[in-house]
Amino acid sequence: QLPLVESGGGLVQAGGSLRLSCASSRGTFSSYAMGWFRQAPGKEREFVASITWSGDRVSYADSVKGRFIISRDNTKNTVYLQMSSLQVEDTAVYYCAARLDGGLGSSQWSYHYWGQGSQVTVSS
Repeated sequence: QLPLVESGGGLVQAGGSLRLSCASSRGTFSSYAMGWFRQAPGKEREFVASITWSGDRVSYADSVKGRFIISRDNTKNTVYLQMSSLQVEDTAVYYCAARLDGGLGSSQWSYHYWGQGSQVTVSS
Protein backbone atom coordinates (compact mmCIF):
# COMPACT_ATOMS: atom_id res chain seq x y z
CA GLN A 1 0.00 0.00 0.00
CA LEU A 2 1.04 3.56 -0.68
CA PRO A 3 -1.06 6.09 1.21
CA LEU A 4 -1.36 9.41 -0.59
CA VAL A 5 -2.70 12.64 0.87
CA GLU A 6 -3.43 15.71 -1.25
CA SER A 7 -3.50 19.26 0.02
CA GLY A 8 -3.54 22.79 -1.33
CA GLY A 9 -6.91 22.96 -3.04
CA GLY A 10 -9.32 25.80 -2.60
CA LEU A 11 -11.15 28.68 -4.24
CA VAL A 12 -9.32 31.01 -6.60
CA GLN A 13 -10.32 33.61 -9.16
CA ALA A 14 -9.78 33.02 -12.84
CA GLY A 15 -6.23 33.91 -13.80
CA GLY A 16 -4.93 32.99 -10.37
CA SER A 17 -2.62 30.23 -9.19
CA LEU A 18 -2.66 27.31 -6.79
CA ARG A 19 -0.20 24.62 -5.86
CA LEU A 20 -1.37 21.14 -5.00
CA SER A 21 0.76 18.76 -2.97
CA CYS A 22 0.51 15.02 -2.61
CA ALA A 23 2.52 13.38 0.13
CA SER A 24 3.15 9.81 1.18
CA SER A 25 4.38 8.43 4.45
CA ARG A 26 6.12 5.54 2.73
CA GLY A 27 9.75 5.68 1.72
CA THR A 28 8.99 3.58 -1.37
CA PHE A 29 7.35 6.68 -2.88
CA SER A 30 10.47 7.33 -4.93
CA SER A 31 9.97 4.05 -6.80
CA TYR A 32 6.65 5.13 -8.27
CA ALA A 33 5.77 7.27 -11.22
CA MET A 34 3.12 9.80 -10.22
CA GLY A 35 0.20 11.39 -11.97
CA TRP A 36 -2.47 13.99 -11.45
CA PHE A 37 -6.01 13.50 -12.65
CA ARG A 38 -9.15 15.55 -12.25
CA GLN A 39 -12.88 15.01 -12.33
CA ALA A 40 -15.39 17.78 -12.90
CA PRO A 41 -19.07 17.37 -11.95
CA GLY A 42 -20.86 15.18 -14.43
CA LYS A 43 -17.68 14.33 -16.30
CA GLU A 44 -15.30 11.42 -16.38
CA ARG A 45 -11.95 11.53 -14.62
CA GLU A 46 -9.28 12.85 -16.96
CA PHE A 47 -5.51 12.90 -17.11
CA VAL A 48 -3.72 16.11 -16.18
CA ALA A 49 0.00 15.39 -15.80
CA SER A 50 2.50 12.61 -15.16
CA ILE A 51 6.10 12.43 -13.91
CA THR A 52 8.57 9.55 -13.88
CA TRP A 53 9.96 8.10 -10.66
CA SER A 54 13.14 10.13 -11.03
CA GLY A 55 11.44 13.28 -12.26
CA ASP A 56 13.47 13.34 -15.47
CA ARG A 57 10.44 13.24 -17.75
CA VAL A 58 6.97 14.76 -17.57
CA SER A 59 3.87 14.81 -19.72
CA TYR A 60 0.74 16.97 -19.78
CA ALA A 61 -2.75 17.00 -21.16
CA ASP A 62 -3.07 19.52 -23.98
CA SER A 63 -5.62 21.48 -21.96
CA VAL A 64 -3.09 22.35 -19.25
CA LYS A 65 0.17 22.45 -21.21
CA GLY A 66 1.99 25.71 -20.60
CA ARG A 67 -0.10 26.51 -17.51
CA PHE A 68 0.54 23.60 -15.12
CA ILE A 69 3.84 22.18 -13.92
CA ILE A 70 4.27 18.80 -12.24
CA SER A 71 7.32 18.19 -10.08
CA ARG A 72 8.44 15.95 -7.25
CA ASP A 73 10.78 15.94 -4.30
CA ASN A 74 11.65 12.37 -3.39
CA THR A 75 13.44 13.49 -0.24
CA LYS A 76 10.04 14.70 0.99
CA ASN A 77 7.98 11.91 -0.60
CA THR A 78 5.90 14.60 -2.27
CA VAL A 79 4.66 15.42 -5.76
CA TYR A 80 3.39 18.87 -6.69
CA LEU A 81 1.12 20.40 -9.28
CA GLN A 82 1.70 24.10 -9.79
CA MET A 83 -1.33 25.56 -11.54
CA SER A 84 -1.24 29.00 -13.11
CA SER A 85 -3.56 31.04 -15.33
CA LEU A 86 -6.42 29.04 -13.92
CA GLN A 87 -9.67 28.98 -15.85
CA VAL A 88 -13.22 28.24 -14.76
CA GLU A 89 -12.96 25.03 -16.78
CA ASP A 90 -10.20 23.83 -14.42
CA THR A 91 -12.73 23.48 -11.62
CA ALA A 92 -12.68 19.86 -10.47
CA VAL A 93 -11.62 17.44 -7.79
CA TYR A 94 -7.93 16.76 -8.34
CA TYR A 95 -6.45 13.36 -7.51
CA CYS A 96 -2.86 12.24 -7.31
CA ALA A 97 -2.04 8.67 -8.17
CA ALA A 98 0.95 6.33 -8.17
CA ARG A 99 1.90 3.60 -10.58
CA LEU A 100 4.35 0.77 -10.03
CA ASP A 101 5.75 1.17 -13.51
CA GLY A 102 8.08 4.12 -13.05
CA GLY A 103 7.40 5.56 -16.48
CA LEU A 104 4.93 8.14 -17.75
CA GLY A 105 1.28 7.20 -18.06
CA SER A 106 -1.94 8.97 -19.00
CA SER A 107 -4.39 6.12 -18.43
CA GLN A 108 -6.01 6.08 -15.00
CA TRP A 109 -6.23 2.31 -15.24
CA SER A 110 -2.44 2.02 -15.10
CA TYR A 111 -2.29 3.63 -11.65
CA HIS A 112 -2.42 1.51 -8.54
CA TYR A 113 -2.84 3.91 -5.63
CA TRP A 114 -4.96 7.03 -5.31
CA GLY A 115 -5.34 9.95 -2.97
CA GLN A 116 -8.67 11.09 -1.60
CA GLY A 117 -8.93 14.14 -3.86
CA SER A 118 -8.70 17.88 -3.37
CA GLN A 119 -11.31 20.35 -4.58
CA VAL A 120 -10.19 23.20 -6.81
CA THR A 121 -12.79 25.82 -7.65
CA VAL A 122 -12.06 28.65 -10.08
CA SER A 123 -14.50 31.53 -10.06
CA SER A 124 -15.06 33.96 -12.92
